[in-house]
Amino acid sequence: MKQPDFQDLILFEDDDYIVINKPPFLATLDERVGGAPNILRMARQYHSDMQACHRLDKETSGALALAKNPEAYRHLSMQFENREVKKNYHAVAWGVHHFDNKLVDRSIETTTKGKARLAYKGKAAETYFTTLETFAKHTLVQCVPITGRMHQIRLHLMYLQAPIVNDTLYGGEEFFLSSLKKKFNMKSGEEEQPFIKRFALHAAKLTFARLNGEEVTVEAPYPKDFRVLVENMRQLK
Repeated sequence: MKQPDFQDLILFEDDDYIVINKPPFLATLDERVGGAPNILRMARQYHSDMQACHRLDKETSGALALAKNPEAYRHLSMQFENREVKKNYHAVAWGVHHFDNKLVDRSIETTTKGKARLAYKGKAAETYFTTLETFAKHTLVQCVPITGRMHQIRLHLMYLQAPIVNDTLYGGEEFFLSSLKKKFNMKSGEEEQPFIKRFALHAAKLTFARLNGEEVTVEAPYPKDFRVLVENMRQLK
């Protein structure tokens, strides 16, 4: 994957904060092994004091906030800690579902090897789900997490029997266009590839308070893979 130009990712910028539209397949911070490019390293080439105020999973795209100075970092970190930041995600889930601000209140605990699970003795986790659009076999879901547990949206959608497309870790199967398109022809000798190469989750909107108390809302457009997935599902209703 070609590394993007950091400036091209910027959706919002002032003296204290930058909000970018994070591409999929780029980690927010350094990973445990290797020296692969990541968002924070790219951001510090743009502004040396940059810090990430939260993180998105490597495969998740969308709105990600970074602070340019320690005061701004503390200010926004406290908002995350106090659950004052409004986060709005979109996911393409398996199955046709009609959620109307449905609350899932199921605790989560982390396990080994970067996985989490629903567990009675885990940390409290709450997410609200609303159906945005239904397709032949799938649903575009708005997800509003109140807490920020590891893999929270993915686990809560699995609990609702609406796992995210291509989220094989939590029950979501890969999606192949041939499953919906009757006249889908492959070239001889070719093997059909999954339509999207990651789990279909996008951080669509982020709302927080700047240092002066003014509230700012930043919306992140869908990246190409997510947008084309939704467009194809619309056509094949």
